[in-house]
Amino acid sequence: MGVKLYKEPELKDSIMFCGWPGIGNIGLIAIDTLRGVLKAEQFAEIESWDFFNPRKVVIEGGLLKDLEFPSSKFYFRRIKNRDLIFFIGQQQPSEGGTRYAEGQKAYRIANLVLDVAEKFGCRRVYTSGAAVTQIHHSLRPRVWAVPNGPDLIDEVKGYENTVLMSGIEGRGGQGVISGLNGLLLGVAKNRDLEAVCLMGEIPYYLQGAPWPYPKASKSVLEVLANILDIELDLSQLEELARRVERSIEEFLETLYRTEGIPSQVIDEIEKLRYARQTELGPITDQEQRKIMEHIDELFKGEGWSDEEHR
Repeated sequence: MGVKLYKEPELKDSIMFCGWPGIGNIGLIAIDTLRGVLKAEQFAEIESWDFFNPRKVVIEGGLLKDLEFPSSKFYFRRIKNRDLIFFIGQQQPSEGGTRYAEGQKAYRIANLVLDVAEKFGCRRVYTSGAAVTQIHHSLRPRVWAVPNGPDLIDEVKGYENTVLMSGIEGRGGQGVISGLNGLLLGVAKNRDLEAVCLMGEIPYYLQGAPWPYPKASKSVLEVLANILDIELDLSQLEELARRVERSIEEFLETLYRTEGIPSQVIDEIEKLRYARQTELGPITDQEQRKIMEHIDELFKGEGWSDEEHR
């Protein structure tokens, strides 16, 4: 069990970007889109059989041929004399039936990711996920940022369309990042590596939806493009975001028309459509329970995983 290297590129002062599945697959879509647009090349992967159960059993001629596990792969690309590393994981490891990546397996895979980062001269790591909040799906999602050290705060404040998670009203300077994104920030800090988590906003009433939320992924990608000082063609992602938004509108319209959710819940959602975004922040536990007890039932059984929460 460990990391299998297919080649050893000569990298210096590299930056790593990490993406895993989570709420709306926001972080995974953002990082994997960046990897694809830049045509990064695979050079390593984490051997997965010690972390995950097989996703598929391949049989040929009546005999077992292979077991297919979720992949955890590394890619590299040089742009503008800058070396970039991408880590794309198809699944987050979890133990004991938990919804979030935690336990020894998660800790070990976080350290393996950072082993590769350090081996290839990485000086900073970016992770990405979802920020569940009071926002309407018709609004442009902001990006919530969490750096793992005070020296990064002034830089992060300068990112376009980005707010520090600790500075959002109602949080009292505190917050929680569940899953590998939060774990990697802490492990990186212990290893004296800079790390920043960028989380695209997603409406709390969509956190259990069985579809991606590319609108927030686009917001994250715009921040990453600015950081790297590059232009990205995001037309395909924009079209996907438009299709998903139409699906959301149709879904909610059906609920409204069939009275699938109570009128007070409809009012809560529609009020967000006209709210000033600067006034939108974390939702209270009571507000969330009131709405999600109705909507969550509609998404139950879809196998959706989550990552960052309130």
